[in-house]
Amino acid sequence: METTKRSVLKAVLWNALGLVSMTLTGFLLTGSATVGGALAVLNTVIGFVVYLIYERVWARIAWGRHV
Repeated sequence: METTKRSVLKAVLWNALGLVSMTLTGFLLTGSATVGGALAVLNTVIGFVVYLIYERVWARIAWGRHV
């Protein structure tokens, strides 16, 4: 089973990558670093919470695991 610390670290690193890519995408689409950055931060916060919950739910499901 995966530890909570591992799940949190994975979520933080994944969301850091997402923050960078979303900031660039938002900037390219809007031409504004402020609007692009704000969209990226909002997306990152939502994505972090959803991903962390998703990981913890799957950590409790035994299906498909070989012990």
